[in-house]
Amino acid sequence: MLIFKIFRADEWAELRAKGETSGAPIDVADGYVHFSTAEQAAETAAKHFAGVEGLFLLGVETDRLDDDLKWEISRGDALFPHLYRNLKLSDVAWAQPLPLVDGVHEFPAGVL
Repeated sequence: MLIFKIFRADEWAELRAKGETSGAPIDVADGYVHFSTAEQAAETAAKHFAGVEGLFLLGVETDRLDDDLKWEISRGDALFPHLYRNLKLSDVAWAQPLPLVDGVHEFPAGVL
């Protein structure tokens, strides 16, 4: 199953440079890397990244994350994927820009 992480350009650059990351500031504060499913990704972008340009959408296959991935209840009582270890560049299946078009993030075709 493919899950998604939204990163700012500098966070994505850091992951590429270092090969792993503990995530965005919210991830570090919470102690795990936040992900979204395809059904949750647009709401995550709207809620946490409204108006932010220069974002990247990372696609990660859950089978690469082993037992470090936990599904936990979060916003709206929905299960969200949380990674309890650093995210490694080798975990990332693909990354694409997540442009802001007319105030809304435009997801790659076929993601949502």
